[in-house]
Amino acid sequence: MGLAKPVEDYTQSEAASLAQQLRDQLADYSQAYYTQDAPLVEDHVYDELYRDLEQLEAAFPVIVTNDSPTQKVGGQVLPGFTKVTHEIPMLSMGDVFSEAELAAFDQRLRKNTATEIEYNVELKIDGLAIDLIYEKGRFVRGATRGNGTIGEDITQNLKTIKAIPQKLTRPVSIEVRGECYMPKAAFADLNQKREAEGQEPFANPRNAAAGSLRQLDAKVAAARQLSAFIYTIVTFDDVQATTQSEALHVLAELGFNVNPTSVVCQNMAEVQAFIEQYQGTRNDLAYGIDGVVLKVNDLALQRQLGNTVKVPRWEIAYKFPPEEAETVVREIEWTVGRTGVVTPTAVMDPVQLAGTTVSRASLHNADMLRDKDVRLLDTVLLHKAGDIIPEISQVVLAKRPSDSQAYGIPTTCPSCGHDLVHLDEEVALRCINPMCPAQMKEQLTHFASRNAMNIDGLGPRIITQLLEKELIHDVADLYRLTADDLAQLDKFKEKSINNLLNAIDASRQNSLERLLFGLGIRHVGAKAARLLAEHFQTLAALMASDQETIITVDTIGTIIADSLVTYFADSQVQTLMAELETVGVNLTYTGVTKAQAATSDSYFNGKTVVLTGKLEQYTRGELKQLLEDNGAKVTGSVSKKTDALIAGQDAGSKLEKAQSLAIPIINEADLDNYLAQ
Repeated sequence: MGLAKPVEDYTQSEAASLAQQLRDQLADYSQAYYTQDAPLVEDHVYDELYRDLEQLEAAFPVIVTNDSPTQKVGGQVLPGFTKVTHEIPMLSMGDVFSEAELAAFDQRLRKNTATEIEYNVELKIDGLAIDLIYEKGRFVRGATRGNGTIGEDITQNLKTIKAIPQKLTRPVSIEVRGECYMPKAAFADLNQKREAEGQEPFANPRNAAAGSLRQLDAKVAAARQLSAFIYTIVTFDDVQATTQSEALHVLAELGFNVNPTSVVCQNMAEVQAFIEQYQGTRNDLAYGIDGVVLKVNDLALQRQLGNTVKVPRWEIAYKFPPEEAETVVREIEWTVGRTGVVTPTAVMDPVQLAGTTVSRASLHNADMLRDKDVRLLDTVLLHKAGDIIPEISQVVLAKRPSDSQAYGIPTTCPSCGHDLVHLDEEVALRCINPMCPAQMKEQLTHFASRNAMNIDGLGPRIITQLLEKELIHDVADLYRLTADDLAQLDKFKEKSINNLLNAIDASRQNSLERLLFGLGIRHVGAKAARLLAEHFQTLAALMASDQETIITVDTIGTIIADSLVTYFADSQVQTLMAELETVGVNLTYTGVTKAQAATSDSYFNGKTVVLTGKLEQYTRGELKQLLEDNGAKVTGSVSKKTDALIAGQDAGSKLEKAQSLAIPIINEADLDNYLAQ
């Protein structure tokens, strides 16, 4: 990368055209990185393109646009989160990539201030910036940076992080900022689980942390083992600190998790020694870093230096160069995941990288394989994304064999030989054969799960035995099982046999939406399955519908429609549907329609209802469906528009908010009376 010629050789017209190309490219990368938490390129690629744009705009100020990435901070606020306005903006930080640039920053500050400057030097944690507010020592709100001015309220997710105190050691009111991150061990564990489930792994810990914090379900965030370091006091009238290093001590005394590695440096030689120390030992840390941060230590001098539109003038980030090694690609293996995604993996000559021996690197999908143009016997540059996951940066074209040929993307499943499909707007190749052996265990487990066909007692252990003994080959075979078949299973006696056969038999009568969800059709969740079943009434009607007809269903878009049309057009799927009909599985919708719910005289008809706490008589899904059958709209958060809150045991903040808004609260003991009304 880098400009094709010196910036002074560009005409204004050429610069404007190239700058717009760079803006468009960076906007796509930024959207993927900040908002979708799924980066398209390595950080250093984005940084180099950004620097090219900065050079052009600095040389030709007239071409700068208001929507340029150089004029903006962070990403967008996602739908589904409450917006939070930062009274003091959360700015980005300037970056440098060499000793010379770092020295130039130091010289510029010393020249502008005409005073001696010392720096507090801190590690640059590779995570997501967060803002925390405490009132009288208690945590009341947490938010993302968002676009710098408006962020996302992620308080409930942040409350699940042990490193963020719910109560401070003193009853002070304070606003602080820091970095939420995912430890390396937690990141490796998470990606291992995602790959085992056939899900796309996260590219690096930073995006894993961001994706976890942006979950609407706080339970997901809680399971991700996130942590945080706090490094800035924004507002605190009683702070007894005149320097950044003293402010960090105050934060630690209040109970915040503060990174212990920061040092005060008097000159650039000391700064460089700190950089060299942690550039050499970064792989030994339990968390990811991508550089170091220099902050003017004197807080009064920080205020005097102030900010530009986008960055503080008193701090700078020195970014580490990526650690890379050369190796040769010997083979490309394709594996089938739980959901049918077929993933390529490069098998390479073993090489030492970031402290470990690496010989395999995922290429994630066919599009990436094409984009990077990786071929057999290619020499490639390898790095570790987030210091953990091996990833091919690029092919060394100068070392490519003269007889090299582009690698052919497979068209059939490596497990079952079925034709692979590329669903609209998906990057993944997918096997949609419902009888693919590589997917069968997970498909059957999902089919039998509570929110799908709800076959009690049919879990992964039993399914594994049924498959190993070749008693079943697809979901329809479940309905052909006999007592003699089940007697072959380990520790399966008469009572267990009868219970499972009864559960399987009962599931034949399920309403159509349970079957649709249980089939595991891509993008068709429980809610979409019910909308589709209610609209089409029969499986035959849905199978006969085209994309245009399907998207007429409220909230069903082209992605779901395309997935359904592709799925039901497959001959193996059609065979399976016929088998399900033969074994007596109900293929019609038997639930309450919207029209029926609208005419209900139930207490809940037309009301907006929120559920909270632990329920004893119902599962959350069962009660939600029951309320919707009675004409209610069930939402996830309490607001002035909420008509009633149903509170189980251990109800928390939703109950408190409902009480503050004088919203009627129904406990589980009284729920049946209200349903009877």
